[in-house]
Amino acid sequence: MDRELLQSKSTVPRAGGDALAHSLPAVSNSSRTVACRPKTHVVFLKVHKSASSTVMNILFHFGETHHLTFALPINGASQLGYPHYFLAESVEGFTLGNASAFNIICHHMRFLQAQVQKVMPSSTFYFSILRNPIRLMESSFVYYKGSSPFSPAQSLEEFLSQPARFYNSSAPDSHYAKNLMAFDFGFNHNGNFSAKHMQLMLQYIKEAFDLLLLSEYFDKSMVLLKEALCWDLDSIVSFPLNSREGSTGSALSESTAEKIKSWNRLDWAIYRHFNRTFWQRIDWSMGREHMQQEVRVLWERQEQLAKTCLQGGERGSIGPRELRDKSLAPLQHGKATILGYNLKPGLDKVTERLCLRMVTPELQYSRSLYRRQFPEKAQQIYKPAHPPRIHNGIMD
Repeated sequence: MDRELLQSKSTVPRAGGDALAHSLPAVSNSSRTVACRPKTHVVFLKVHKSASSTVMNILFHFGETHHLTFALPINGASQLGYPHYFLAESVEGFTLGNASAFNIICHHMRFLQAQVQKVMPSSTFYFSILRNPIRLMESSFVYYKGSSPFSPAQSLEEFLSQPARFYNSSAPDSHYAKNLMAFDFGFNHNGNFSAKHMQLMLQYIKEAFDLLLLSEYFDKSMVLLKEALCWDLDSIVSFPLNSREGSTGSALSESTAEKIKSWNRLDWAIYRHFNRTFWQRIDWSMGREHMQQEVRVLWERQEQLAKTCLQGGERGSIGPRELRDKSLAPLQHGKATILGYNLKPGLDKVTERLCLRMVTPELQYSRSLYRRQFPEKAQQIYKPAHPPRIHNGIMD
């Protein structure tokens, strides 16, 4: 079996802040019955189009407020060598033997476990988030419309009616159109896997990752993550980032959905398996009723914070043309309209800093972290045509 099928058979060893702004009331960890130490060595495999930008922001926010060190892409890049396999050398500041220098890795990469283990210590917690391949492919078609498989097709239905007419398996961007999750996990997205190979793929993911979350159940996923990392509730409160305007979505027929599952059979196998284990984990770790209680507390906290931070409160997401601060504009890609946020004016400095972190798009936030960790090199890489805007110490 080749490298693209199972990579390395070595497994990941198991692992054994700031509060929100002072103007917000404190929240207790209702589910915490036994003292535990927060995990601060974390690998997040950022699977495309699966609410992963929001999770990335949570990790950015936690890491920055707790003065942790990120394994950032070399030369201020936005991805860790993607779509090539991850290499330890793609991390800025990496040298052999300095794995303890990094706390969090969360930028896009094509997972290669042996290389990640060179960067991160053995106590690291590994997790990722999945999405139903039906909705993932619909989103990918819109977001990656400029990719070679999708650009000639007038619609997703047309692409799926005759994939061979549009799809070239050797194209360097073919992964956006077929088994994108399997590709991100490091497998051959064009592989004709047997049932045995499919089982080995699932077993490999199970052994390599401590937790697999589901974007369709994002709030439940965040509660599971909070419990697994021994973080407090405030550390996993978020606003959706890199989300599409609802009008750009489309309803799919049952026939189209079945074609997507067949075309993405590796992704469908991954999703079905870890959908089951997701609910099993809830059942044995806390139970459905307790989970719903935790989710309600999370909802209340998010609503409270949205009212504090966002112009428009809970429904604060807006299109790019409505953004007052263009330095907070998210990247617009493909045919999708990506939403952003306007902060309320007149916030005190502590609250504004908190709120700003939560609405800063990933590219801007990543640059800010790079500047903090590598200030001298950042000056050479980021040469703005005009003076950078600074919000309470965060440079855009």
